[in-house]
Parts: sequence; C-alpha cells; structure tokens
Amino acid sequence: MMINEIKIPVMTHYNWNKFERRIALSPSVDPLMVYQAWVTRAGIESWFLRQAIFTDTSGRQRADKENVQTGDTYEWLWFGYDDSTLEKGTILSANDKDSLKFTFSGGSIVTISVGKEQGEIICSLVQEMPMEEELEKRYFFIECSRGWTFYLANLKSILQGGIDLRNKNVGIHNVVNA
Repeated sequence: MMINEIKIPVMTHYNWNKFERRIALSPSVDPLMVYQAWVTRAGIESWFLRQAIFTDTSGRQRADKENVQTGDTYEWLWFGYDDSTLEKGTILSANDKDSLKFTFSGGSIVTISVGKEQGEIICSLVQEMPMEEELEKRYFFIECSRGWTFYLANLKSILQGGIDLRNKNVGIHNVVNA
C-alpha cells in the first residue's frame, strides 16, 4: 500500500470516554491462569507491577497467591518509577473466574474479561473515563491506552514464554516499557 492510498479518518468529534485493548493468547494458555495474573499479588507482579498490596475489607493483606475479592483495596508500585508513583484503588468486582473491575488513575474504571474467540484465549481491558473535564479525559485516554498496550504485550510475553519486557531501572526515563 502506498502512502497516498492510506485513508485517515477526519476526527471532528472523538469519544474520549473509554477505550478497549485486547490481546490474543495461545489456546494452550489456561484462561484461569490469565485471570490469576490479574487477581493475585504473585500474578500481577510477574508482568505488571514492582509491588502490589491487596488488603481485604477487614484490613488483612492478602497472601501472594490469594485472589482479590470485591471490596478489597490495593496499593501498586511500578518498576522504572520511584515510590512516589503510587496507585491506590478499590476492587469493584471479582468473580474468581473471568471478570475483574477496579478503580484506576484519575477516577477511571478498568474492566478485565477473559474468554475465548475463534479458538484463542482473549484478554480484554476496557477503561472508562467518567470525569467531567474533556482535557482530563483525553490525558487519561492517551496515557493509559499507551501504558496498557505495553503491559498487555508483556502479559502475553510472560504467559507464553517467560520473557519480561519491563524496564526495571528507575534511572532510565521516557521509555515505552516503564
């Protein structure tokens, strides 16, 4: 295809309220393993976070391989960032099988679902930006979409081959893998 054959849509109005990112995983990947990569400390630290602390509604920290439950809270730290970049949120729903919903940056809401499509395992992430300000929505849409694209690719890499693509050096900035 030549450059002059590419059709670029005119964006007179764009919906910044939500986005979806999906990854297809090998059918040999157990869907429950994909779910547990999101809902356990050990799982989410293997591909996404430097540290995850999940606390149940009684104030007890969940064990490394214990699934989060609706009402739990979390504190997350990333590789490539110092401890001042701390994300706190709440697990809005978790069904112990294939669906998770949690609060995220700026009041966003993230929904994860795991299923099958045409013989492949699909992990879908939808992030909604319910904030009022258009510029704030755009910021979270662009920045979070960019981040989730990398981290979902890293999830696939970890689940299918074990190679961790994250930058773990806090001194290196402005890279797509941190």
